[in-house]
Amino acid sequence: MSITPESVQKLLRSEELGDRLSAVNQIRQLDRRNAFRLIQIAIKDSNPRVRYAAVSQLDTLGGENLTKSFDILRDRLLNDSEVDVQAAAADCLGALKFKEAFPDLEQIYRNTSEWLLQVSIIAALGEMGDNRAFDLLEEALKSEVDLVKIAAISSFGELGDLRAVHLLSDYAKDPDWHIRFRLVQSLNRLGSPEALAILQTMTNDEVEQIAQEARNSLPIA
Repeated sequence: MSITPESVQKLLRSEELGDRLSAVNQIRQLDRRNAFRLIQIAIKDSNPRVRYAAVSQLDTLGGENLTKSFDILRDRLLNDSEVDVQAAAADCLGALKFKEAFPDLEQIYRNTSEWLLQVSIIAALGEMGDNRAFDLLEEALKSEVDLVKIAAISSFGELGDLRAVHLLSDYAKDPDWHIRFRLVQSLNRLGSPEALAILQTMTNDEVEQIAQEARNSLPIA
């Protein structure tokens, strides 16, 4: 049976959760105009699994109508009852580089205790490339949640602000190898002489994967 906008819309109206989840997946096979129209129905679904799956598609469909997409994502970020859906909205706001979302993302980061949402917000700030995020990323570096800290290190690399190199230098000897590995990638992006000097020291890291990544990051002599 072929997948059409009509068949997908019928599934979206079904009382069966499985039908509605299937519909969200089938939306990927429709043309962008119809996909964007129908994804909005799923985003209003009563079940958080459907809303999460639908919101997550806006990173690719959002370009169909950026103004509408921003309004939808901001609404889900601020008002959805499920943290997973809020996190997905933050992810998409970052992917679509909605810099106007920064005040909301900053406020929610500081007011939530949900680590998943914090991670998504910090990662989104790196993708957005907004220098206003610098202070918040510095704050996230001090998080007690390692995944938030790792996200901050990555986002500093994406942000490209060389002031971050001094802040990141202390993590070259962090006991968590995941943090050190992510640090190498971030310093490689930043690429300043100070960043390269830190990378040089990390070529002797006790974890060979990190040492090799650091060696690969240095210019060939």
